[in-house]
Amino acid sequence: MKQLQMVDTKSQYLKIKTEVDAAVIAVMESSRFIGGDVVNGFANNLGTYHQSKHVIPCANGTDALQIAMMALGLQPGDEVITPSFTYIATVEVAALLRIKPVFVEVDQKTFCIDPIAVEKAITPKTKAIVPVHLYGHAADMEAIMKIAAKHNLFVIEDNAQGIGNDYTFSDGTVKKTGSIGHIGCTSFYPSKNLGAFGDGGAIFTNDDALAVQLKMIASHGQSRQYYHDVVGCNSRLDAMQAAILDIKLKHLDEYIAARRKAADFYDKAFANNPKIEVPFRATNNNHVFHQYTLILHDTDRDALNKYLAEHDIPSMIYYPVPAHKQKMFDIFEDNHYELPITDWLTKRVISLPMHTELDEEQQTFIAQHVIEFINKQA
Repeated sequence: MKQLQMVDTKSQYLKIKTEVDAAVIAVMESSRFIGGDVVNGFANNLGTYHQSKHVIPCANGTDALQIAMMALGLQPGDEVITPSFTYIATVEVAALLRIKPVFVEVDQKTFCIDPIAVEKAITPKTKAIVPVHLYGHAADMEAIMKIAAKHNLFVIEDNAQGIGNDYTFSDGTVKKTGSIGHIGCTSFYPSKNLGAFGDGGAIFTNDDALAVQLKMIASHGQSRQYYHDVVGCNSRLDAMQAAILDIKLKHLDEYIAARRKAADFYDKAFANNPKIEVPFRATNNNHVFHQYTLILHDTDRDALNKYLAEHDIPSMIYYPVPAHKQKMFDIFEDNHYELPITDWLTKRVISLPMHTELDEEQQTFIAQHVIEFINKQA
């Protein structure tokens, strides 16, 4: 049996090695490492796949979120509503800009932001909602967009874990997550479903005016070279990463299918165990399984994590400390929240290996040890 890994990027690379190596060599021979046709070509191809009119590549997913908030003109003292059950980047950028993150509950089944909680949290200072498509499951975007329209709010989608997810509205319209809100943001961190061989990110919008602002801010606030109209930053996707991503983009739906197949195997293996709650899949979106995350009942989650490690099975806890309990947010007054669902989940979730190269032998080994541990605790 191959060594188990949370994400097997090497085996994935070996399958497309010839294409990737040729693309990388072509970039080196061109000596055009920043910008140029390779980056523009990838942006155009990604926009076509993603159903987005404008794609602005950038250095990473965190920058994408920051640039989005800057482009919308959010100011110190403004509030953005966001889940606490998320990776810290989602809310870190708000704090960096002195925008107050207002943390709300998530849906216990989907792990994504609860629209009812969102509407209850709106104040005169609220300017935006930042839903996160956590672990690859889509947030309830139809409800969120209705709330945003009702209260004249912006929506910034954190799609770092959800790229490729097709979300179906009640009228039958299908859109990619990240193309539904005013701005979508994603990450190309190597472990992501569409991962680079280094850092990278992108911003999506269908709004022409917003696209102009996003592009300027990502490039030192320039409207044209050496003319700086707004305060910006320096956030670029290099040509080497763009070349690699453009090849991997052609395989993204294949990668998603492989992840869903692996998730099906896990689901079946754990189906009859009352202490294991497998990931929920809403019928209106195709969960892309960036992570395969269980909810454990009447089980010592941390002990299971240790037990799996002792048997050379990697597992991860995403995320053990929710954002509303992180010290960094002590800078905001009244930063006290009662989020019982979020707190409950952070004590019970555990993520198992999930990637495109998993085989049945590996998954059988993983599932057997999870069940073995739980049965010992009974």
